[in-house]
Amino acid sequence: MLRLTQAPNLAIATLWADALQVEGIAASVQRQYLSSVAGELPPDQCLPEVWIQDAAQEPRARELLYHLQHVPQHRWQCNCGELVEGGFEQCWACGAWMPR
Repeated sequence: MLRLTQAPNLAIATLWADALQVEGIAASVQRQYLSSVAGELPPDQCLPEVWIQDAAQEPRARELLYHLQHVPQHRWQCNCGELVEGGFEQCWACGAWMPR
């Protein structure tokens, strides 16, 4: 097994591991229960980690992880006049969808 990365929280670690598994990379989350002892142990030692089983899949796993961590952000002006930023594809003011 090979440690791929630490995640900022359990939800993100689980999402990353699941996304890797969808792409055929056997991945698991380790240290998922250590957040409860942060303070007793250094907080950076209590973060959840994503591990892969096959070290030969590391280059592909790192590439996928990079794309998961660097999702393109959009900035668009809605017809209602609202400026919508981030990963949102729907206007929070009027509910209109981002034009394609």
